[in-house]
Amino acid sequence: LGIADGFAEVGALLRLPRFAGVSEEDLRRLVAADPKRRFALRPDPLRIRANQGHSLQVPALELTPLQTPEALPPTLAHGTRRRFWPPIRAGGLAPMGRTHIHLAPGLPGDPGVRSGMRPDSEIAIIIDGPRALAGEWAPRRFFGGVGGAGIQLTPPPPPQRGSPFSAQPTG
Repeated sequence: LGIADGFAEVGALLRLPRFAGVSEEDLRRLVAADPKRRFALRPDPLRIRANQGHSLQVPALELTPLQTPEALPPTLAHGTRRRFWPPIRAGGLAPMGRTHIHLAPGLPGDPGVRSGMRPDSEIAIIIDGPRALAGEWAPRRFFGGVGGAGIQLTPPPPPQRGSPFSAQPTG
């Protein structure tokens, strides 16, 4: 499908059996209406890419490095289920098959938080962004996600104790 830069040709995708009945117009409408801005389109020929959530390394992904404490939200959150908290507390967050860990720029219901946490999350793992960037959570690198979805991304950290995060119920 030609996805070296993360983009796949829409024509090739729409010829796959799983997309039978989906038109180019349907796809454009879905991308335009997605409030979380999960996808990007490029013309000539029309191509589509996921803006985040990649399971493949995408070398040309347009990530914005967030390099100063002021560039990061003071609170970052990762939603998960209660049963996953003990292993996370012991070994840190993991991308679980993705290339980055996804963090919301705040808690559900906070202004500007429209993406980054599953609606079925039972707890939010709270991360102090500036402390994490300052090196209290390994040396961390953070990126603003592409597509304007507000998601913050970070590569997986090595397992360690004493990370600047805690958990709280989401509901």
